[in-house]
Amino acid sequence: MTEFSVTEFRQQFPILQRLVNNQPLIYCDNAATTQKPQAVIEAISRQLQNTNANVHRGAHYLSAKATTLYEQARAKVAQYINAPHADQIIWTKGTTESINLLATTIGQQLLAEGDEILLSVAEHHANIVPWQQLAERCGARLVILPIDQQGRIDVDKSLPLIGDNCRFLCINHASNVLGKINDIKPLLNKAKQAGAITVLDAAQTAAHFKIDVQDLDVDFITFSAHKMFGPAGLGVLYGRRSLLDSMPPYQFGGEMIKTVSFEHTEFNQTPHKFEAGTPNLTAVIAMAECIDFLTSDLCQQSLRYEQALIAYAYQKLDQIAGLQWLVVGCPDLPIFSFTLQTGHHQDLASYLDSRGIAVRSGHHCAMPLMQALQLPGSVRVSLAPYNTFAEIDRVVQCIVEFIASEQQPSQTAANVTAIQSEHSVSVSGQHWQDIRHRFSQATGWDAKHREIMLLGKALPRMDKAERTEQHLISGCESNAWLKIANQDNDMLTFEADSDARVIRGLLNIILSLSNGKSSAEILAMDFDAVFDELGLMQHLSPSRGNGLLAIVKRIKELATSNL
Repeated sequence: MTEFSVTEFRQQFPILQRLVNNQPLIYCDNAATTQKPQAVIEAISRQLQNTNANVHRGAHYLSAKATTLYEQARAKVAQYINAPHADQIIWTKGTTESINLLATTIGQQLLAEGDEILLSVAEHHANIVPWQQLAERCGARLVILPIDQQGRIDVDKSLPLIGDNCRFLCINHASNVLGKINDIKPLLNKAKQAGAITVLDAAQTAAHFKIDVQDLDVDFITFSAHKMFGPAGLGVLYGRRSLLDSMPPYQFGGEMIKTVSFEHTEFNQTPHKFEAGTPNLTAVIAMAECIDFLTSDLCQQSLRYEQALIAYAYQKLDQIAGLQWLVVGCPDLPIFSFTLQTGHHQDLASYLDSRGIAVRSGHHCAMPLMQALQLPGSVRVSLAPYNTFAEIDRVVQCIVEFIASEQQPSQTAANVTAIQSEHSVSVSGQHWQDIRHRFSQATGWDAKHREIMLLGKALPRMDKAERTEQHLISGCESNAWLKIANQDNDMLTFEADSDARVIRGLLNIILSLSNGKSSAEILAMDFDAVFDELGLMQHLSPSRGNGLLAIVKRIKELATSNL
């Protein structure tokens, strides 16, 4: 095997050439979704240009051609995971829909009162909520498998939990937060002995190594194309043939039927009985190109490089003073989740974004895990073989810079006074005019971000006793609180606070517009126009953008209550 060339690998991904916030993009959010190689992009375009027709039902050339490509993609996926037959591959919208399909069909079919569904504490919400809702409907209960200090499912403690009442074992191959590969075979074998159905969420592992479903002897396995260099909106559900044939359909409509009359409907065979309606045929056909890419020599060569990348990133991040890992030890996959002793996870993610570095912050759709770890959230840096050692160095450098900025002597009385006199909340309107001027001078997101963070520093903190559930703003990923502090005639003054400084900065902007205004004036205010003028919404991530809108919604609710 020839030596892997990260330069050649990167050249397959056009998006890596672009600038973000006037700086080279460093994409470190691969556990959420991977970027797409040129071959997959061209496959999408080629299908739409040359074979755009519905599959299976059309009696013409384009439909026949599209159907052939559609089923060839199914066969390629089956071969990729060593499924015995292509008709054991069900196309879904993603891992989430695959799990919902199972809970709604075989789950509803087999589960009864007193039965148990076993999940690990480190599952994604998509592998918790469908089973939780099913258990509530059926009178069953969830049994939670613990993890060890390394972040893997604790096999020794979990095996005794798989008892006679276990009907489903639904676990991840690797956590999307911790990046540790679970020792699943003992768990699968014990569940099989108990007569349970086994479901494996392989969303995080499918891009990193080939999975052999026959070797694992698992009943169902699911993963998403968009996490393995493939198109979005497409998932794969593999199932044991006997179980698929015995399961009722998930949805009803076109393609999943054989015959229909007003007296009786006969359903199609597997896999088509689970694929109602017009499928995402463009993504399915492009998935064939994705499998070709994953099995190419270049991608196979990347596996050893990825292991070196993991070791290097862990070593470099581990040297940062104040960085705290969620669990012990280097991850198996290039997923690095951590907190900082100084600084909120959202503030770090926002700081990195201003420098062109894409990471994830928050609970990562794993709130029960965060609760078990007693954390409100974390930062996640997740890599792929197109990331470089130099990019890791840059990420580490920026984290160190962020920590240093948080520890700067701005805590001194003189500095705090200077900042607050420059950016303090006022009821006169002058504070808003100052913000408006400063943001007009801040030409890039880096400069605008700095202004937001300064405003966050300047916002007076609410008393801890006031940061209660009563004043909590619903819709902010970070905890944020808002209350009416004073009402002078009809003029309102608000107080607000947040765990994250970036949110405090946004609160400061909103309060500069709202304080000293009447309820009617606040309700008539066009906040969207203000955010557009400041250039905020096009730069804020969806979570922070939604948080900004949630703040506006809450302040208008409070204004309405005081009419």
